[in-house]
Amino acid sequence: MNADTGETPKGGHVVVIGGGIAGLAAAHRLVTAGRRVTLLEATTRLGGKLRAGEIEGVPVDLGAESMLARRPEAVELARAVGLGERLQQPATATAAVWTRDALRPMPKGHVMGVPGDAAALAGLLSAEGLARAEQERDLPPAEAAALGDDIAIGRYVADRFGREVVDRLVEPLLGGVYAGDAYRISMRASVPALFDAARAHGTLTEAVRAVQSKAAQRTGPAFMGIAGGIGTLPGAVAAAITSHGGQILTDTPVHALTRGAADWHIRTGERVIHADAVIVATPAWSASELLAAESPAAAAELAAVEYASMALVTLAFRRRDVEGALPAGSGFLVPPVDGRTIKASTFSSRKWAWTGEGSGDLFVLRTSVGRYGEEEHLHREDADLVSVSLADLAAATGLSARPVATEVTRWIGGLPQYPVGHLARVARVRDAVAKLPALRVCGAVYDGVGIPACVASARRAADEILATPTLAHGTLSDERE
Repeated sequence: MNADTGETPKGGHVVVIGGGIAGLAAAHRLVTAGRRVTLLEATTRLGGKLRAGEIEGVPVDLGAESMLARRPEAVELARAVGLGERLQQPATATAAVWTRDALRPMPKGHVMGVPGDAAALAGLLSAEGLARAEQERDLPPAEAAALGDDIAIGRYVADRFGREVVDRLVEPLLGGVYAGDAYRISMRASVPALFDAARAHGTLTEAVRAVQSKAAQRTGPAFMGIAGGIGTLPGAVAAAITSHGGQILTDTPVHALTRGAADWHIRTGERVIHADAVIVATPAWSASELLAAESPAAAAELAAVEYASMALVTLAFRRRDVEGALPAGSGFLVPPVDGRTIKASTFSSRKWAWTGEGSGDLFVLRTSVGRYGEEEHLHREDADLVSVSLADLAAATGLSARPVATEVTRWIGGLPQYPVGHLARVARVRDAVAKLPALRVCGAVYDGVGIPACVASARRAADEILATPTLAHGTLSDERE
């Protein structure tokens, strides 16, 4: 029964497998549309890569810390579950790039590191790299055929601007999103607006300016956080689901998903849950196993998706030991070409007002470690990751203070990789899944790894389930064991 309206859910029973933000968003969409929903999560914790925690009593995010606000889906979900008044934009968003043995200001006027004016890269690139980048405007116009159906963003930008632009700027920015390799990552999947503009304009400079022109028409902050942490969003969504009569079962791994004569059978241990419809919102490897019996084609495609792992090292210092040492701004990125261990550092107590206000005499910052193909660091002990983070921080900023507390969070298999051809793979998966009655998939592997993209993927899956003719009235009114 819906706790708000007193009405009995209608339109059948839908099971959502996976309790990350995509699964939670799908379940929320369904239950607020009046459907009976059961969400199953294999672990004891909801939220996936969104995780709230604390260090020395200071609330922190131990996973994703912000969401793109110029895509509306995540912000809309936060508002829908009562977090609207806690949405915050960064207190400062001025970042640097630690490269060529110095912290250098992040240049303005770029799209994921691709410049609209090569001159803006002065100081970041070497003299030779800058001269090569400035040649882009004089190169023969590229034809759409040069991009084909897809191309690695690193390859295309290097062809137009030179490798140094990729290595010193595109790579660290993309690495922060995908923990991937720019020379493998699909331009069409990772920066679709730029891919489309590049097909329509002769030079990449013109393409970047076209994308920037459209972006300038938007209002509001580019990114938002939540006071208390982005990691509080899953709990708020879960509370909204249960308040509408939905059921959430954690520590409930699904061992088999099969289609019966008229419904779906979801086996969890010795129990079988029957459902009119199912949404699979798990990582690719798990979705592959679940779909193997009913859709071998989709399962094979999903099994081929690769993932990158990473670790976050959260450090708490005495504020008096830090403020004079750290440079201004919200942190810095680190290009892999420079051979450092960390790939970024965020000065959390400066970037987020809620962290700074709640930290008292403490200053919290974090580093990230691990990229695709460079995951050996993640097998090191926590103390080793703290030590290498402190060594890199000292080399970058001169910070010599010792932290009063540390926290290492590992995200093994945390980020799906989007190589050239990824969107074609996703299309094949969805085509195969669409042949099954009342089953859909969603999550970071399909439409983007950011929180808004995951929520959008969940909405798409839920809306397609809601539009299924047999779900309009439902076929099951009980749960049969």
